[in-house]
Amino acid sequence: MDDLRFMQMALDLAARGRGFTSPNPLVAAVVVKDGEVVGQGYHQFAGGPHAEVYAIDAAGAQARGATLYVNLEPCNHTGRTPPCTLKIVEAGIRRVVVGMQDPNPAVTGGGADFLKQRGIEVTLGVCGEAAEALNEVFIKFIRTRRPFVIAKCAATLDGRIATRTGDSKWVTGEAARACVHELRHAVDAILVGVGTVAADDPQLTTRIAGREVKDPVRVILDTHARIPPSARVLRHASGADTIVVAGPAAAADAQRRIAGKGVRVIEAVTRDGRIDLPALMGQLGGMGITSILIEGGSRVLASAFRAGVVDKACFFFAPLISGGDDGVPICSGPGPDRMRDCIRLARIQTRRFGDDVMIEGYVTGA
Repeated sequence: MDDLRFMQMALDLAARGRGFTSPNPLVAAVVVKDGEVVGQGYHQFAGGPHAEVYAIDAAGAQARGATLYVNLEPCNHTGRTPPCTLKIVEAGIRRVVVGMQDPNPAVTGGGADFLKQRGIEVTLGVCGEAAEALNEVFIKFIRTRRPFVIAKCAATLDGRIATRTGDSKWVTGEAARACVHELRHAVDAILVGVGTVAADDPQLTTRIAGREVKDPVRVILDTHARIPPSARVLRHASGADTIVVAGPAAAADAQRRIAGKGVRVIEAVTRDGRIDLPALMGQLGGMGITSILIEGGSRVLASAFRAGVVDKACFFFAPLISGGDDGVPICSGPGPDRMRDCIRLARIQTRRFGDDVMIEGYVTGA
């Protein structure tokens, strides 16, 4: 069916903006006339032209009487740019096919209703599930003002992310690690504990050969302000910003210790001696961070799952067996008494990266 084919084209095109449009959604538009594509475009960066503008301008005079395919309902309000609905009406578009309605409670239905009132045929929900999956981050953030959180780990088959000596380089192969860099590029921020910084001294940047990429903000949980001043995450050579999250008793000390490095220190609420992650998600959301990749270690991962802040898990498993009980587990700390009380994932997908396997799923009830 043509609607499905052209909407899938729009979805594929929209994904090209991944990593560059936050806090805006991923959107593309395709103009079709007499079964042929006469214009297309996608939203490339926040503050730039919307997808409909690119597509309609590319179509020119051929837009009159054509069908416009767009994966997200056209905006009907003025923000950084004028409303796309006016552009559609002025271009003489005859029909608009929409993947999903705008999830913003303040504008839902506005664009579609505006177009219908002006005699334009509107079809909603074509490839709706795929459209929602593409913009899962935007949907969560626009509804809750809290970031969409992905928990990631790389582990042996018996659930160890490092050996008893702390060695973790490398659990998985190059192909799986390349996928992790794709994840980093797609999110606004990476979150780790200060223990990971002290043990591994990571850069937490994005490295993809031959591609323009975006480095996410680096968020370091450091309740007691003990981050080493020489840590690479405190350097700005990569262009990545760093936020150190400290407890109330340590925030001022952290600020003094790393003063002059251009690093932001924020004071966070603590609970039982650790950063209160639900409260922190509210703080980070208020700073405009729409998505976070949690990269561990085991205490941070466990705390995130127990706190109920994780939306999605991406666990990479390598064909390795630690063979002992003294390595570093994926999650550490108290777990449930009964199997039925474990955190359950739904909408499971698996992917192969050479010999490694990634299991991806969504936390039920998140």
